[in-house]
Amino acid sequence: MKISTKGRYALRMLLDLAEHSADGYVALKDVAQRQHISKKYLEQIVPTLNRAHILKTNRGYQGGYMLADDPDKYTVGMILRLTEGSLAPVACLENGAVGCERAADCMTLPVWRGLYKVINDYLDGITLRDLLDRCRENPGDDYVI
Repeated sequence: MKISTKGRYALRMLLDLAEHSADGYVALKDVAQRQHISKKYLEQIVPTLNRAHILKTNRGYQGGYMLADDPDKYTVGMILRLTEGSLAPVACLENGAVGCERAADCMTLPVWRGLYKVINDYLDGITLRDLLDRCRENPGDDYVI
């Protein structure tokens, strides 16, 4: 499993909006500038986040974006599933996958199920609020398992 630029940038965008929530609606150009991400690329991510009702949008002079809910309501796992699709390490565990004819006899399937569970539990256990708080407490620290 490899997280794409889309997933990483969506997470950075939402963290930026959470961090600047006191400013009200935030212009995409400001997010792009602070995060060193192309505004055009962010414009491609916004529809996915809008469809999931993660963003509030305001058009016009004071327009921009803000989170639709508190940062503690959004997990890293939720955001990555929106942008990446499945987080499954193998195709046979993806939602809607056609059952593998070897599943009943597959000696490696428990390994992939276990990995999938660890990935989901880990990413679903981290909210945007957690990331903001951790960054404020320990700038430069990384999350580790």
